[in-house]
Amino acid sequence: MSEPVITDFELPSTGNTTFKLSAQRGKNVVVYFYPKDNTSGCTLEGQEFRDLYPDFGKANTIVVGVSRDSLKSHEGFKAAHGFPFELLADTDETACELFKVMKLKNMYGKQVRGIERSTFVFDKDGKLVKSWRGLKAPGHAAEVLAFVQTL
Repeated sequence: MSEPVITDFELPSTGNTTFKLSAQRGKNVVVYFYPKDNTSGCTLEGQEFRDLYPDFGKANTIVVGVSRDSLKSHEGFKAAHGFPFELLADTDETACELFKVMKLKNMYGKQVRGIERSTFVFDKDGKLVKSWRGLKAPGHAAEVLAFVQTL
């Protein structure tokens, strides 16, 4: 599948701010989409990004997580696990549609529409340079870090 062309997007963010991709020029940006706050895989993925966050910083890279959860849910999730990065609330699925991460998934034998765990890396010029889709959380943050260290 060819990747969508994404030049910009804007979402409400934890820390009482708004995240705008185009405002991040000059830094690499990792945007990771995850299904739901406070679930095992999503918590593990966030913790791995948290633990490697200083190394992302050394690679001139910021990290943001995106799900359909509310800002209130995100603030609690971020605080509970000490995430040093912001979480973006895509409650109306604007970015999910832009990045084409909504998929039909099987959950307990039922088809449900949800976010396919995916990560996108933008270089310092705002160009999408790498994406992972349908990934597994364990070890993924380290793989993303290894990639951004080559930019």
